[in-house]
Amino acid sequence: MSACVPTRTPDSAHTPSANNPHAPPPGKRFRIAGADLSASVAVFLIALPLSLGIALATGAPLQAGLVAAAVGGILAGALGGSPLQVSGPAAGLTVVTADLIHRYGWRTTCAITVLAGLAQLGLGCLHVARTALAVSPAVVHGMLTGIGVTIAVAQLHIVLGSTPQSSVLDNLRALPAQLADLHPAALTISVLTLAILLLWPRIPGRVGRITRVMPAALISVAAATAFSALAGLRVDKVDLPSWRSHALAGLPEGPALGLVAAVLTITLVCSVQSLLGAVAVDKVVASQAELHPGVRRSDLDRELLGQGAANIVSGALGGLPVAGVAVRSMANIRAGAVSRNSTMLHGVWVVVAALLLVPVLELIPLAALAALVMVVGIQMVSLNHIRTITRHREIVVYAVTSLGVVFLGVLEGVALGVAVAVGVSLHRLARTRITHCEDAGVHHVRVRGQLTFLAVPRLSKALHQVPHGADAMVELDGSFMDHAAYESLQCWQDSHTAHGGSVEVTGRAGTRIAVPAGASGPRSRELVGASHSCCRPWAPWRNHHCDRPQEERQEGLEGRRPSGHQLASGISAFQRNTAPHVRGELARLAREGQQPAQLFLTCADSRVVTSMITSSGPGDLFVVRNVGNLVPLPGAESGDDSVGAAIEYAVDVLKVRSITVCGHSGCGAMQALLSTPPGGAQTPLKRWLRHGLPSLERMGAQDRAWARLAGRAPADAVEQLCLTNVVQQLEHLRAHESVARRLAEGDLELHGMYFHVGEAQSYLLTEGSGAEPLPEEVFDQVAPTAQAEVERTPSG
Repeated sequence: MSACVPTRTPDSAHTPSANNPHAPPPGKRFRIAGADLSASVAVFLIALPLSLGIALATGAPLQAGLVAAAVGGILAGALGGSPLQVSGPAAGLTVVTADLIHRYGWRTTCAITVLAGLAQLGLGCLHVARTALAVSPAVVHGMLTGIGVTIAVAQLHIVLGSTPQSSVLDNLRALPAQLADLHPAALTISVLTLAILLLWPRIPGRVGRITRVMPAALISVAAATAFSALAGLRVDKVDLPSWRSHALAGLPEGPALGLVAAVLTITLVCSVQSLLGAVAVDKVVASQAELHPGVRRSDLDRELLGQGAANIVSGALGGLPVAGVAVRSMANIRAGAVSRNSTMLHGVWVVVAALLLVPVLELIPLAALAALVMVVGIQMVSLNHIRTITRHREIVVYAVTSLGVVFLGVLEGVALGVAVAVGVSLHRLARTRITHCEDAGVHHVRVRGQLTFLAVPRLSKALHQVPHGADAMVELDGSFMDHAAYESLQCWQDSHTAHGGSVEVTGRAGTRIAVPAGASGPRSRELVGASHSCCRPWAPWRNHHCDRPQEERQEGLEGRRPSGHQLASGISAFQRNTAPHVRGELARLAREGQQPAQLFLTCADSRVVTSMITSSGPGDLFVVRNVGNLVPLPGAESGDDSVGAAIEYAVDVLKVRSITVCGHSGCGAMQALLSTPPGGAQTPLKRWLRHGLPSLERMGAQDRAWARLAGRAPADAVEQLCLTNVVQQLEHLRAHESVARRLAEGDLELHGMYFHVGEAQSYLLTEGSGAEPLPEEVFDQVAPTAQAEVERTPSG
């Protein structure tokens, strides 16, 4: 993506090597940015207690967690393909590692880690990294959920002052006896740790913004340690033996088949978690391109090589398996890291702590670390992911994978999940419902599902129920049609029209159905609509790019001056491809006049294409665009009544039934509001942005809950202001006389919408009760397959 590519400079002496796109410029290799230094400290403060806690949860020597954190930070950070991803011991590997230690012992587990690293190196050399992304998200999230449940149940016993068993079922059976025999000291430490973990991020106001600089994990463990020491509680504490007695990897001992399965399991879990983490980091960086201008997209094959090298060294030195860790990676990005130096530095700080802070670390109660890891396990069960998977009808895959991981093991659970996912996909592909009915003299043939060769006999039977010479409509509700089905439909259509009949082929909601690449001719265009050959079928709005010669497009990519004929080329493409299909509808609108159902007020940003994100056509929306999607208050000093005039015209003359205010991510107007100091020359832009100052004041108000995005807090201040601005402009709308009157009459609705450009995801505003802990405004994600599932609460 262009947003992630550094600007090319004419001076080749400052250009990173083509063979190593993430390498720093020559002559600056050892310079460390201040942002990287501060980010490394923030990540270190999170990684230190988590590394000890994960080592405790696996039953490995506690030093093994520190070794993995140091090696993951330094080696994976230096060699990996994702500059801002932080690697180390991961909670997703806890169950696997604990099982291996229980079966084969610690030294053999280290050898298995080394072999898994070698396997990752082999996979990286074969360039198969992207194959891991083909795994269904339901399987991945089901695996993480199963691991999280297993971790939480096991650590609950340590929280209560006892020792966990080897399996989930054994831990559940032992829980009643454990509850009857509580250890007050360990329970006190655990409750204190849990309370701080839960409450620290929720401290309100300015104090909360200051305190959240320190991670909750560090504060909770430090507070529990201090309380234990001051109160003189007798609890088990961290025991770090001398590094001289630290156990290194040994020769693997055990049945060959079991060792091979263990290596495959570690390789699979480490690789999938690291690669998915790198993709997630890319998404976050792309959405914050202005904050990370020099960070390029991850090289997944190189990331796999870096993870393999880190696992080889970590295992050889007696450390836990290493993988990319989402929590630490997101903390690294939020702290402002600009290069891989922050990841490497955090590993250096872990080494320093492991060598110089042993007396301090040995004061930490084990119950505090267990409580910390238990919360991490619970957080791996994401309700947001469950809602998304349910909307995509993959809950069966998710449930089977989760239960398989909990009761059978990680490799067995993932294998079951993949098998069920394949079965569900085959079922969807083969299950096609075809019906025929007659309505007012028109014969309707409706196809629900994917149209493949398996459905051709039923399709042919339904089509031949249409009498010769009759009017017919074929409604295709699916996203794919193979060549056999296409040929069958086209042959029947040719025959039917030759006998005097008429045929109209449509999608249920105006969707377009993909056809085989070789299909051509007028009939294929009736199925998919007109689109240029190199853009078919998903992006007819980009036809003007396709009509440019290849050399011109290449020049545009390299930043040179385009030919200047792009506008004329786009008009020509419209006249040739699109106009024949919309001419009848536009002629009707020209006769009847416009009758839009809603006023759509959005930003002038070129990336927000209103017709695309709302699936609307000519005559559907009355669109008003301005910088920042602002609605000036009536009577406000602006010198521009164009927005108020458009609102009055839409409400009083066009009689629209709803008004939508749509903000978007990365809004330049909101960035300007946050960064431009008051005063100075009052340019037209500054005078216009005055109408956004109430949004800025609303965001800073202490008595208002911040808007949330699909259950999560906004990523940064710009996103928070973009969301708040939508809510504030809806209030400005209610102040307009015509809007207030229609709202009182009950025949007008106001909606808030937010479009995340980088994710191509729309969100609709729903207003909560305002009572804690629910936020006042929540932007809910719109499901891609069923937009009607999102409840849109009328305002007013």
